[in-house]
Amino acid sequence: MNMMCVSCCKDNLSKDEIGVNKKLLGESVSEYYCIDCLAEYLEVSVEDLKDKIEEFKEQGCTLFD
Repeated sequence: MNMMCVSCCKDNLSKDEIGVNKKLLGESVSEYYCIDCLAEYLEVSVEDLKDKIEEFKEQGCTLFD
């Protein structure tokens, strides 16, 4: 499944980008942001999001499998 950023139209979003969208915006989201646009949307840094992704993976979150 080829996902595209709803904001900048970046193509081929990664599994981590899709996972963090679902984790932070709700599993039922149908439009996704790339990590750069998601950081801007949430008013956090890209590094903060990357750190959260690693935390979620360490917790065993299945959205990142």
